[in-house]
Amino acid sequence: MTTPSPNPSAVPSDTVSGMVERVVFHNAESGFTVLRLKAKGVGELVTVVGAMPSVNSGEWLEASGTWVLDREYGEQLKAEWVRTICPDTLEGIERYLGSGLIKGIGPHFAAKLVAKFGKNVFEIIENTPERLTQIPGLGKKRRQLIISAWSEQKSIRDIMVFLHSHGVGSSRAYRIYKTYGDQAIAMVTENPYRLAHDIWGIGFQTADQVAASIGIPRDSDLRARAGIEYVLARLSENGHCAYPRDGLVAEAVKILAIATPVIEAAIDHGVAQGTLVVRSAPEGELVYLAVMDAAEAELAAALVGLSLGRHPAPTLDVPKALAWVEEKTGKKLSASQRQAVIDALHSKVMVITGGPGTGKTTIVNAIVKILAAKKLSIALSAPTGRAAKRLAETSGREAKTIHRLLEFDPASGNFKRKQENPLKGDVFVVDEASMLDTILACQLVRAIPRSAALILVGDVDQLPSVGPGMVLADIIQSGLFPVVRLTEIFRQATQSRIITNAHRVNHGELPEYPREKLANPASCDFYCLEAEDPDAIERKIVQLMSERLQAGFQLDPRREVQVLTPMQRGSLGAKNLNAVLQATLNPSAPGIQRFGLTFRQGDKVMQTVNDYEKDVFNGDIGLIASLDNEERQAVIDFDNHLVTYRYEEFDELSLSYAISIHKSQGSEYPCVVIPFHTQHYTMLQRNLLYTGITRGKRLVVLVASPKALAMAVRRVSSRSRVTSLQSRLAEAVKAAAARRRS
Repeated sequence: MTTPSPNPSAVPSDTVSGMVERVVFHNAESGFTVLRLKAKGVGELVTVVGAMPSVNSGEWLEASGTWVLDREYGEQLKAEWVRTICPDTLEGIERYLGSGLIKGIGPHFAAKLVAKFGKNVFEIIENTPERLTQIPGLGKKRRQLIISAWSEQKSIRDIMVFLHSHGVGSSRAYRIYKTYGDQAIAMVTENPYRLAHDIWGIGFQTADQVAASIGIPRDSDLRARAGIEYVLARLSENGHCAYPRDGLVAEAVKILAIATPVIEAAIDHGVAQGTLVVRSAPEGELVYLAVMDAAEAELAAALVGLSLGRHPAPTLDVPKALAWVEEKTGKKLSASQRQAVIDALHSKVMVITGGPGTGKTTIVNAIVKILAAKKLSIALSAPTGRAAKRLAETSGREAKTIHRLLEFDPASGNFKRKQENPLKGDVFVVDEASMLDTILACQLVRAIPRSAALILVGDVDQLPSVGPGMVLADIIQSGLFPVVRLTEIFRQATQSRIITNAHRVNHGELPEYPREKLANPASCDFYCLEAEDPDAIERKIVQLMSERLQAGFQLDPRREVQVLTPMQRGSLGAKNLNAVLQATLNPSAPGIQRFGLTFRQGDKVMQTVNDYEKDVFNGDIGLIASLDNEERQAVIDFDNHLVTYRYEEFDELSLSYAISIHKSQGSEYPCVVIPFHTQHYTMLQRNLLYTGITRGKRLVVLVASPKALAMAVRRVSSRSRVTSLQSRLAEAVKAAAARRRS
């Protein structure tokens, strides 16, 4: 769509009002809207273009602006301001109420309300809502729903208009209202930077736009103080728990365009206020967000405290226990696996690490069987729902996500299980421990009773956690806890090219694959379709998803195949591939537009934030089971866990036909399809390819340029994360020893 160009003969400040007949286009982020208005006194539909709050067919608007003549679309009103008004015709009132804007009123009840109350219906909803029950079928429950929705819409619309007037789109208005209620405008006016702290989805940059519009100077102390926390948060997205002070100042000066003395003063102010912490380190001063400093310190102290004391298992005849478990499982344990059992029976904190096919599952099951036979209470957990489900399937015992294990309390916004109210159990086994970031690890370890034991199981060669820290690697490298490295690939595993190629990549060797076309999975489970051109790679992925994997391998492309890509952006990034695959696999199902995306019934979607109330977490994947435009809500099926979403909450979701390899951590899929091209240059690293390959259970198909594949295998990540966990662990050990001596 072209941007309307001014008409030299345009009449300024013309005003039209009427009913929205159709919304042609609306971008929830920018607010840019094109709509067709049934204008009063005009007798024909008028096109209105401009930035405005969210708008629905049937609403009544008043818009003021100038008429322009667009070469392609004809005459349009380029609106300078827009406000909603109540319609004043019976037809308009019925369309407005039936538009879905007010939850509880669809077209059916809209017609009944207008027939009963006529033009007085708005006044009745506002002032005497008890009269609504005079409508047959409209009971007290629906009446209350209408009252709440009416009040909420008025508040939300005021907030939207306020934000729009300060250059902000309307997509986050619902969350602002939900957080601040009727005080939203006053609180935002007082300190717009609080939005970045309080409202998920509104970061520093959006708050900064509001601040600039309100008139807060760009070099103000208020902006510098908020900006420092923003820069540290950006650095934490790259895995850093802290950052050297000099480097932080340089980053902040570059990003915020504020002079060095103001930035230095902002850091000092943050330290004085307790929002920042400065810690001495060999490389100089490290600056932490206070919450990250506290989490890292508490994690170190809790791990060391947990490692002390007597193991909960009774004294065992270890050789006899090993022989017993081998007989029970029918599997002969290797020397390293036997050592893992011995350590698990004596060490209160230990690590088991190894790649695919090295027997991590076998050894976990052996340890669990021995401990269960001695009547110990064992809790199995993993960071993600899919990892927990897989752990439950392989162990035959209940396994929970860490979030469920810790029992989140929506009322307080905290976990119920913590040091003051610890978990119950003797031994805690955490699978996929490479995914543990510093915050989650702290929350878990502090909730484990000091009488219990902790076994961390994971592949340290995979990508580190998405969140800040490298907890598993730091624990291993600290040298303070027993670590069993499983390196032997068992004979059965060597028959899988997925496993052998994963180890080849981890050792810096190119994967091996047949040059022939895709064949029956019984003959090979690893393929690479070579292509140099990004467009050719995209076409091959579409062919795989729409035809070849279904016909040749009987794989459902939505339920059993996952496209994993190194990046979000670019033609082979997750965003573009999702659009292409949605158009291929689900082109015509009923859908809605929200937050710049079209969501259709049957679409594959991913939860992008932890939502404890819904019991769904970042990385959970489901299918949209239904869309209800009258109730303005959807039902999403997460592996038979049905969850209801309001349309306003769709910013928690993204399409997930394709996801990043980082997002796939902790999950396994029957089949993965992985594009690799030099356009992913900055991400082409060995642990990324290794992680992607190890996500496939039955089939892995790379669609890659040989050059990009070789580059990924050759490059070992040189980006180290700034953490102090190792040194804090050493300090905690010294402190514990000093306490024992005193």
